[in-house]
This record gives sequence, structure tokens and C-alpha cells, in this order.
Amino acid sequence: MTKAQLIDALSQRLGQTKQESERALDAVLDTAKAALQQGEKLDLRGFGTFKLRESKARQARNPRTGETVAVPAKKVATFKPSKELSALLNPESSAS
Repeated sequence: MTKAQLIDALSQRLGQTKQESERALDAVLDTAKAALQQGEKLDLRGFGTFKLRESKARQARNPRTGETVAVPAKKVATFKPSKELSALLNPESSAS
């Protein structure tokens, strides 16, 4: 699903115009980005949790040339689905 498709679905579900739905979605996404940028955890109950993880600097190898390349440390956003979302996506494994 693309952002445009999500906006269409939101506007139909909420009975709003596409412009209103786009502004609301943009506000939610901007707020989430700002929270992650500040190092905060974003916990959406029933959906999942977004967190920042820091990967360490490391040495990697270019597979084409075999040359060693330095990969700098960086921050990576990770997502862990909630139990409810996992059960919804995998109903056969939650039944046992």
C-alpha cells in the first residue's frame, strides 16, 4: 500500500476529504519522525513499537573487488510488531 492509497482509505473510512486525510497522516508521520529523531521510543498499542538502534562501525568487504571498506556507525529505526498484530498476521501459530 502506498501513501496515496493509505490517504484514500483514510478519507473513505473517516468520511473526510483526501486533503484533510493527507494533512492528518502527514502530522502523524512528522510527529513520529520527530520522536525517533530525539531518541524516543514510539509505542502504538495493538500495532507495535518503533525504536532506534545504533549499529557499530565495522569493516565490510566489497564482493566485486574484494576490497575492505569501512562502514561508519549509524542509527537505524527498528519495528517490533505487537502480540495482537502478530496473532492477526499468523493465526495458525497463535492457535496452538
